[in-house]
Amino acid sequence: MLQISAGGFEFTARLEQDAAPETVAAFRRMLPLESKIIHVRWSGEGGWIPMGDLDVGIGPENATSYPSSGELIFYPGGVSETELLLAYGYVAFASKAGALAGNHFATIVSGNENLRELGRRMLWDGAQNISFSES
Repeated sequence: MLQISAGGFEFTARLEQDAAPETVAAFRRMLPLESKIIHVRWSGEGGWIPMGDLDVGIGPENATSYPSSGELIFYPGGVSETELLLAYGYVAFASKAGALAGNHFATIVSGNENLRELGRRMLWDGAQNISFSES
């Protein structure tokens, strides 16, 4: 299980090992991960962690442009920069270059009741601390 601490809240997520094994493996190599999460620019109700030109050596896998609330997607770069997105509501994943599809690799299974408030904090209070570790 993936433990996520963000904006003063605690979440637990299931890694989607069967659906996205390469993405899960690449993300595990990045753990533990500490960063800032900011509200998305174009995609709707989500937060993102921009990672620039980071290359983790994976391609599309279990990709979606419409993650559901509580789903985490990893975009491995290409048309836009590498990034991680956490949906807290409706998302149509996109960048200034247009629609994107990211690899759905984890789903929050505990703490979902705090996702909307996390989204509000990202939008109105700015960047929030976020950390990921595996238990």
